[in-house]
Amino acid sequence: MRLFYKIHSSSFFTLIFLLFVHISFGQVTQQGKKNIEDLTDDQIALFFQKAQASGMTELQIEQAAIAQGYTAVDIAKMRDRLNGLQTGNNTNNSGNINNQTSNSNSTPGMKETMSKRKTTGKLSVKKRDPNSYEDSENIFDSNSNSEFVPKIKKSLDEQLFTPEERIFLSQPLNVYNDSLVKVYKELQIRKSKALEKVIFGADLFDTETLNFEPDLKIATPSNYTLGPDDELNIDIFGDVLDNFKVTVSAEGTVKILNLSPIYVNGLSIDAASNRIIGRLRQLYQGLNKPGSGSSAQVTLGNVRSIKVTLTGEVKFPGSYTVSSLATIFNALYLAGGPSANGSYRNIRLIRGNKTIRTLDLYDFLLKADQKDNIHLQDQDIIRISDYETRVELIGEVKRPMIFETLKGETLKDVLRFAGGFTSKAYTYSIPVTRNTSRELKLMNITQDEVSNFLPQNGDKYAIGAIIERFENRVEIEGAVFRPGMYALESGANTVKELIKRAEGTREDAFLSRATITRRQENFEPQIISIDLGRILRGEIADVPLQREDIIKVFTVSSLKEKRTVSIFGEVNLEGDFEYKDGMKVGDLILMAKGFKEGASYSKLELARRIITHGQGTITDEKIDIKTFSIDGNLQVSNEGSQYVLTPFDILSVRRSPDYEEQRSVTIEGMINYPGVYALKNNKQKLSDIIDMSGGLKDGAYLEGAQLYRRSIIVGVNLKEILNNPNSKENMLLMSNDSLFIPRALQTVKLSGALQNPISVSYREGYSLTDYIAEAGGFAPNAIKSQIFVKSPNGLSTQTKKFLFFKNYPRVLPGSEIVVNGIPPGTKKGLSTAEIIGLSTSLASFSITIITLINQLSK
Repeated sequence: MRLFYKIHSSSFFTLIFLLFVHISFGQVTQQGKKNIEDLTDDQIALFFQKAQASGMTELQIEQAAIAQGYTAVDIAKMRDRLNGLQTGNNTNNSGNINNQTSNSNSTPGMKETMSKRKTTGKLSVKKRDPNSYEDSENIFDSNSNSEFVPKIKKSLDEQLFTPEERIFLSQPLNVYNDSLVKVYKELQIRKSKALEKVIFGADLFDTETLNFEPDLKIATPSNYTLGPDDELNIDIFGDVLDNFKVTVSAEGTVKILNLSPIYVNGLSIDAASNRIIGRLRQLYQGLNKPGSGSSAQVTLGNVRSIKVTLTGEVKFPGSYTVSSLATIFNALYLAGGPSANGSYRNIRLIRGNKTIRTLDLYDFLLKADQKDNIHLQDQDIIRISDYETRVELIGEVKRPMIFETLKGETLKDVLRFAGGFTSKAYTYSIPVTRNTSRELKLMNITQDEVSNFLPQNGDKYAIGAIIERFENRVEIEGAVFRPGMYALESGANTVKELIKRAEGTREDAFLSRATITRRQENFEPQIISIDLGRILRGEIADVPLQREDIIKVFTVSSLKEKRTVSIFGEVNLEGDFEYKDGMKVGDLILMAKGFKEGASYSKLELARRIITHGQGTITDEKIDIKTFSIDGNLQVSNEGSQYVLTPFDILSVRRSPDYEEQRSVTIEGMINYPGVYALKNNKQKLSDIIDMSGGLKDGAYLEGAQLYRRSIIVGVNLKEILNNPNSKENMLLMSNDSLFIPRALQTVKLSGALQNPISVSYREGYSLTDYIAEAGGFAPNAIKSQIFVKSPNGLSTQTKKFLFFKNYPRVLPGSEIVVNGIPPGTKKGLSTAEIIGLSTSLASFSITIITLINQLSK
C-alpha cells in the first residue's frame, strides 16, 4: 500500500490500465468478469505495480476492457475507489486529491478536472536576493511539522525608532523647547536616510503570503487558447457513457479512438469543444442534439507550461517556465520584480514584437485593479523600463517613501500615493528640495499650489508637524464651574465675558484678587493682578484678554491653612478632625464616637492658640488653657458641651481617678489552685498570691520558682519571701505577672567550653569542679576565670577570686554551669614568635632610654 501511495496516478488512463491488468493477470474467470467491489486495496496496489511493466497503448487497454464486458459504470466505480485511496494519502504534491473541491451541480468530468488539474513540465521557482532581509532569517523550520506561519514584517517606524521615540513623534512639537526641536530634527534625518532604499511597491514581490500563483482549480476558462501538451477531458453521458482523456500533440492535434487527428492548436476551449464534438458524432450519432439522448462535454485537464522572458530593469532577468494560466504578476514575482532602477509604472508585455499591454503597478497597489494583469502566452516578453521621475516624501504622511510619477501627475497625486497627511501634519506650506544643474534649490509650496505643482526627478518633500501652539486659546482655572480652555473670540475676549462663558464663579471663590498669566513679547511669563469682585460687579473696567492668557481664580479654602481640631484621652476615637464654623465641644466628642467608660466628666482641658498676627503686646503666654466640666449625656443645654471651638483647639479628656481596669496575675506549677487571679488593689505582693492560690503542694521546689514580667524572667527568692513576708524580695505584683513553681529538680546542666557538655544528676555535696569533671573537664579554649552558675530561679552567680583562692558558686538542683570560651578563630594568648618579637622591641626601647639618660647626665 505504501508504494501505491507514493505514485501519482489520478488520470482516467490509469483507471483503465488497472482494469486491464486485473483482466490480463487472470483475475477474471471464464464464467465472467470479477466484480469491482470484490477488489481489495492491496490488490489494487499490486495491479498498479504490474501495470507499470505493461507497454500497451491507451486504445488497446480500452478495447480489452470493453471486450471483457466492463462498462462505463464499472469504470466510474473504479475511479471512486482510486479517489478514496488517494484521499487518505495526505500527500502535498500538486496532484493531491485532498485539495479537491466538490460541486454537486458539476459533471463527473468537470469535477475531476477542477480537483486534479496540474501543469505539465518543470516550472521555474522564485529567485531571491541572498542579501534580502527575508532570506537572512529562517522564516520557519522546514524540518518541523508545524504549519507555515508568515513572518510579521515590522513597519519602518518600528525598525527605526524606540517606543519612546515613536510616542514623541506622535505628539505636537513644543517649539519653545530647543532641545526637543533638535531631537525632532535628528529623528527626521534618521528616517530620511532610511528612506533612500524604501521605494513604494518594492516589497510587493518579497511578501511570502502574496505569490500570484495561478489557480488551477478554477472552471475551464472559455477563452483559454490550446497548445501542445494541454490535456482535454471528454465526457459522454446520457444513453451512452464514455470518457476520453487526450493530450494535444506537438503537431497541435488530438487523437480519439479510430477517428482521424483533430487539429485544435490555437483554438479557444469553446472552439475546440465544438470541433471535437462534431467529429465524435461519427461514432455517437446525434451527440449534443435535441432528442438524441446523449451529450458530450469537453473540459481542460492538465495544462501545459510556457516560456516567457523578462528583460530590462528586473532583479533577475531571464527566461522562466510558467503555467499557461499564469499572468504578468506571476512572472514578475518569479523574477523578483523591478530592480532599484526599474519602473513600477511602465511595464510592457510584448507579443509578436508588438506591445499589447502596459502595466502600471500603482493601479494594483492603490486600487487593487488588475485590469492589465492578463494571461501570458508562450514566448511572451515582459520588459521593465527605467524610471523617469522619482520623488521622496518624508515626515508627516502615512507612507513616507519614494514614489514614481508619470508625466502630468502633480504633487496632489504624490500625496495620494503616500496615503495623505497624518493628523498632525503641517499643511500650510510644504518645503521641497530640488536638484538643479549646479546645486540644490529650496522651494516652498503653499496648500493652494499643491494640486498644480509638477514634481521633478529627485525632489524631496519634507512634511513638518504642527507645533504645540494655539492662535486663539485662553484658559481659566480654579473656582469656576467650567474650568478649561476656550477660544478667544467675540463674546469671550475679556475677563468678565470669559467668566460668564465658564458659567460663573463658584460660591467658594476668592474674589478680592485673581491673577492673569500672560506671555510677553519675548515669551517670558508675567503676572497681572486684578480685583475680580469689582470687575464682576461692574465697579471697574473690564480687562481685555490676549492669546494664551491663563486666568486663575483662587478658592477661599486654598488661601488658609487646613483647619482642624484635635481630641485626645478617654474617647473612643482620638485624632484630628476637620474644623467647621460653629463647632462646639459636644460636637467634637460626638465625632470622636463618645466617651470611654473610664472618662472623667470634670477637669476637661481645652488648649487654644493665641493669634495676634503681630499686633498688640507681646506676652509670655502663647497658649490659652481652659478647664471645665461637662454633662456625660452631652445635652445641648449643658454649658460645657456648648463651649464654642476655634480652629486648632486641642481637647483633652482625663481618666477618672477612681477608675481602673481589672488586673490579673497567673500562678502555675506546684500550687493547690493554679490559675488566673485578679488584683483587688495595688498593694498585693508575691506572698499574697501564694495565699490566694491555696498554698504550695508537697514537692514544690521554691529555689526554682520563676517570675515572668513582660516575658522577661525576674529572679526571686521565694523561699525567703515565704519565711519573711516583710523581706524586700517580696515584690509588689503587676498586671499580667506570671509565677511558675516547679517540682523538685534532679539534674544539673553543664554547657560552654567543656569537653562533653551534658546534663548530669544532682549529687548532694558535689562542688562545681566535681560537676566539671563529670563533663570531661575544660575544653582547650575554656576561660577558667569566667565560670558562672545560673540558678533555676533565673539568678546567676560568678566565680569569686581572692588572691590565689577561688570561691565557686553553690550548685543547686536545676542549676546550669556555664564555662565561657574563646570564640573559634581567635588566638589564645601570644605565640612564641610574638613573645620573642615583643621582648626584642622592649629591650631595644630600654637600651634607647638608657642611652638617652646617659647623654643627658653628661
